[in-house]
Amino acid sequence: MSDAPEDRGARRAARAIDALRRGWPFRVSGAGGALDLLAVESARDAALAEFAGHDMLLSGERAVTLKLTNQRVAATPGPVRLAGAGGTVAAALAIADPALDLANPLKGPFHTIATGGDAAATAAMTMARHAGLLPAFFVREAAGDAETECSAGDVAALLDPARLEVAARARLPVEASESAEIVAFRSPEEASDHVALIIGKRDASPPVVRLHSECLTGDVLGSLKCDCGPQLHAALHAMGDAPWGVLLYLRQEGRGIGLVNKLRAYALQDQGYDTVDANLRLGFPVEARDFAIAGRMLDLLAIPRIRLMTNNPEKVARLERQGVEVVERIPLALPTNKYNEQYLATKRDRTGHQL
Repeated sequence: MSDAPEDRGARRAARAIDALRRGWPFRVSGAGGALDLLAVESARDAALAEFAGHDMLLSGERAVTLKLTNQRVAATPGPVRLAGAGGTVAAALAIADPALDLANPLKGPFHTIATGGDAAATAAMTMARHAGLLPAFFVREAAGDAETECSAGDVAALLDPARLEVAARARLPVEASESAEIVAFRSPEEASDHVALIIGKRDASPPVVRLHSECLTGDVLGSLKCDCGPQLHAALHAMGDAPWGVLLYLRQEGRGIGLVNKLRAYALQDQGYDTVDANLRLGFPVEARDFAIAGRMLDLLAIPRIRLMTNNPEKVARLERQGVEVVERIPLALPTNKYNEQYLATKRDRTGHQL
């Protein structure tokens, strides 16, 4: 096991995220201060004795939904701390979980105070999203010894795409190409393995590349609420018709918020919110995926120039910022159905997709 500083930091962050998911307290430090935290979603009332005062830390996006920030701050929301807001886990969940908003419409009044450590608070929100939990914590200033602790820099080290390496590769005949090869990528402390599927015979031409974020509901279960499954299969067949192509399958479910939170967003859509507003009400940014991972995968595959199959110009810009030359954007047009018409309209009207 390497003992380099970044390796030690990544291990500390991985242990802290594990504690977060299990409902154990942990400490995060950063410029401006250190915070002791307990994730609201996984907490139990018995653990709250350590958090006298029951302050809560919410993401900026959730705070905007609860009208806890002024318009200027709302333009670039940061975490917000509520004084004495969460006396019990149930009370805190009523504040943190938008699925409970209709059952608990009258919240507050709340008193917001300084976070006690803005860098630590921001890192905690990243950790919650990475763990697939709601971005809400019980919080106090760091006191005494901490069983589990990390720094904001440790979190950045854990999520650094440069830590990604090729883990395995093998021939994988698929419907679109019987000569396809699959390549798996892994970083030492991460649980999520990303994969690339190489279609056709590699030559000097730039390949057709599709970045596809994991979608269990669409890719596997055939959900009609999105177009993920049809896009995946259409892209593979388009690569089969090209000289060669590469599918990058990124383990970033729900635009980076995780499966459970994506299902929560689905429930909010049933209440009338579109996909953008559902993510914001949950407390997440509209786009939480890390496209630097795709850039790293292409670098490890020695593919500097690509023809990118996407309807999203932002993907082109994000990949180019990673040093990938996108020589062509290839649109991917598919028919709609009555269940995904609003979803696709939201992608067109609110996130800049060219459909």
